[in-house]
This record gives sequence, C-alpha cells and structure tokens, in this order.
Amino acid sequence: MKVFIPPLKCQGIKTKLVPWILDTAGRDFSRWVEPFMGSGVVGFNAAPQRALFADSNPHIIAFYSAIQSGRVTEHTVRRYLQREGALLRTADDNGYAHYRLVRDRFNGAHDPHDFLFLSRAGFNGMMRFSKTGNWNIPFCKKPDRFAPAYITKICNQVANCSLAIQDTWVFRHQDFRKTILSAGADDMIYCDPPYLGRYTDYYNNWTEEDERELSGLLKTTKARFVLSSWHHNDYRVNVNLEKYWSGFNIVTRDHFYHSGAREENRNSMVEALICNFDIAHIAEHNHGVYVKPQQQFLFDENGYKDQPSVASCAPRIAQG
Repeated sequence: MKVFIPPLKCQGIKTKLVPWILDTAGRDFSRWVEPFMGSGVVGFNAAPQRALFADSNPHIIAFYSAIQSGRVTEHTVRRYLQREGALLRTADDNGYAHYRLVRDRFNGAHDPHDFLFLSRAGFNGMMRFSKTGNWNIPFCKKPDRFAPAYITKICNQVANCSLAIQDTWVFRHQDFRKTILSAGADDMIYCDPPYLGRYTDYYNNWTEEDERELSGLLKTTKARFVLSSWHHNDYRVNVNLEKYWSGFNIVTRDHFYHSGAREENRNSMVEALICNFDIAHIAEHNHGVYVKPQQQFLFDENGYKDQPSVASCAPRIAQG
C-alpha cells in the first residue's frame, strides 16, 4: 500500500510498518482508538469512519485539531514557512538565532504553526520537551531547511491530512488510561507507547509503572487491541515482553531505525506487535518477507548480549 505520511516528525515513526500493523489489525471494528497518537501515521492510513485520537502531548492534539477546524491549512502553512524559512536562512549563528526565536515564541504562545516549524527544523526529527513542558530539541543546523520543494512537500502532507480527517474523528488531550477505559467491545485500540528500555521521546517520561498499568488495562479491555513494542536488537532483548505481555499473541518483524546522532547508533531492531485476538493469518516473523539468516546472540537474564551463536534470523516468539 502507498503510505500517507503526516506532517509532524517524531522519533520512532511507524511509516514503514504501517501495512504490517494494519494487516494485523484488520477492519473488524466500528471505531479506531489511539491512546498515543504521536505523528498519527498509523491512524491516518487506517482511514476509519470514526476515531478517537488522544495523546498526553497537548501540542500534537492542538495541531491536528487546528487542521480539523481549518485554522491550519496548506495555504497558511505555505505562507508561514516561506516567511519563517527566509528569516531562518539569513539569521545570525548560521540560522540558530531564528530557530531560538521560534522556539521561545512557541514555548510562550504554543502556536501550531510554530510547532510544525520546530518539528521539521529540530535535530534529527526528534520531539522532546523539558519537565516544564518547553520544547528543548536543538536546531538541525540547516539554515536552508525550508527550500521551496520541501515547503511544497509539507504543504501536501497538511492537505492530505485535511482530506483524511473526518468530522466524526475526535482529538483529545488526555492520559492513556482514560482513553483505554473509554473503549468498547466494537473498538480497535492501537497503542504505540514510548518503548520501555529504549528511549523516551515523549511529552512525559515513560516508566515501568506506566508499562505495568498499560498491560493491566489492556488485559481487561473489552476492545481488540494491537500494541507496538520492540523484541530485541543485536545487543539485548526486551525482557518486558515476557514480564508484561507474554499472555498475548506476538508477531515480529525486522526494522531499521534511522535515529541517533551517529551512524553507528542507527541499528536494526526486531519490532513486535502484541494482540489480544487471533492473528494466525499473519506470519510469526517478517510477515512473509524473506530475510537472509544472520548471526544471532545469546542473552543473559537481564537481556544483554552474552556470547555469539549462529542461528536462524527468527527470534524467540512468545506464545499467546
């Protein structure tokens, strides 16, 4: 399928995994529910008739609400980025002076256009906030960031968002617990929480207590759910899968994350999808994609690499 990419950038976006996630989720639901909206890439491509998109980050919800209401459009974005891009290009400190100006302006007024600017001009496409709720990602150091072609690309994404968002979609700034508790038997919940044990790239920190509570809520929900997590990489395994999610069905797929300041930190990782319904139609690993066998590793009880062994590329799969 051709995947539509929304305009907000954030670390860990699921663009390349969207077809796999949606094939797993299926279409047997009356409402799509996301407690962790993030970029919105999965939900937008699911194209549900009814949806509840929620997030603890108020700026994400405010941005998409502004598109839904018509306050943010491809035309307002084009005018804004043309103006701010020109100021960025000629600003002192190789553009950083204007980036800091927009950052400080956003931290005070929270304008959704400024939020989009920071999302696209911040270092490595990351989205991170301080404990006081202020944007604190540094500049990408590209004063020519908003070239005409790049502005057009962003405007097209905003236009596609505007077409995709239905009047029956609801955007709410609220805690994941409230969102999950509101789901009914005919709903499909898609969860993409911050990955415990990997990195925190979210409005609030994600703790093991949060993971435990999320698992408890999904164990008792009447809705069907799909949850994204990580299974293992070349260095360690996600011990929390066995700890919190072993009672569910799990399928996996190889994936490469283009994140991190250095190339050596941009590693492949085996993604996991966790579900509370039958997914026999989905291949246990890689969804039918052949991967050449490679060297695997043994891990100690903490999930860290112990000694090498040669094995198939198929990971250990928790049985549902």
